Amino acid sequence: MTTTIPAAPLRGRLANVLLWTLAVLIMFAAIVYQRRTGPTYPRRGELVVAGESLRYKLVRSQETSREAWVILPAAGGQVSATLYWKRYKVQEPFIPLDLCPALEVLPNLGAKEADELRDKLVAALPVQPPAGKLEYYLEVTTPDGSQRIPPAPEDPIIIRYKDPVPGFVLWPHVVMMFFSVLFGMRAGLSALVDPGRMRRHAWVALVGMTLGGMMLGPLVQKFAFGHFWTGFPFGKDLTDNKMLIMWLSWIVACSLVGLRPRPKEWPNRLIIVLAAVVMTGAYIIPHSMRGSELNYQQLEQGVDPRKAIGTSAN
Repeated sequence: MTTTIPAAPLRGRLANVLLWTLAVLIMFAAIVYQRRTGPTYPRRGELVVAGESLRYKLVRSQETSREAWVILPAAGGQVSATLYWKRYKVQEPFIPLDLCPALEVLPNLGAKEADELRDKLVAALPVQPPAGKLEYYLEVTTPDGSQRIPPAPEDPIIIRYKDPVPGFVLWPHVVMMFFSVLFGMRAGLSALVDPGRMRRHAWVALVGMTLGGMMLGPLVQKFAFGHFWTGFPFGKDLTDNKMLIMWLSWIVACSLVGLRPRPKEWPNRLIIVLAAVVMTGAYIIPHSMRGSELNYQQLEQGVDPRKAIGTSAN
């Protein structure tokens, strides 16, 4: 006797796998986009030395626990460089720092760090208070000539400092936010082609955003910069504001669609799709835009560093 598997359940399982695969791809695309576009992620580029392209990453975010290392490839001694830095938005001259071989100036490196920094040049930017920013550029000399990084004087590299955030706060926040995006995207896809599952995915996305974004997110902000919330109505932090918009969109969506299917589902499907579109639009905004920024003028007037933190214009 031959047993056959019904075609409908098989098609349902395949559709489920395909939709989850698409949701995962969208989530990873969002992660890569955020890492490539945010103002605190490393500035990437290439140096051409004797016809060879050498990649570099210049730091734009640093914890206050140590100096920030600006690193360039040495190309076997063929590269020399000077770093020029000053405090951001402060009228003062740039201070020059020569880049030196990393293994000569950075003591007590572990084996892994020593291997990564072999044949690298480094200069150390001084530690700043939380939300303090420095701007810097480099003058680099190679056998092919001299160049400025970045090329445009009006486009310096800006680095922001933050206090360390405990891992037991940071990692649950990051994981929950990624899975909230995953389930939010899956809810939107379900609303398009598989409405039977859209509610459970939408509610999981809402719970994840509530815990990861609206509860743990402010804790991350507090540890890093001393303030729980710098978005609306207290400031213009786009990371906080876009989190608020995403959360409210899923609150509205879940409240309207409820927990059980209804005879006429197309309005509920449309609501879930709109919430997913709002979430996608929020993720297009680069991370850390208009984030916390230390006002050095207030700091020099004796204001407590925590109270001299506002919101940047970019």
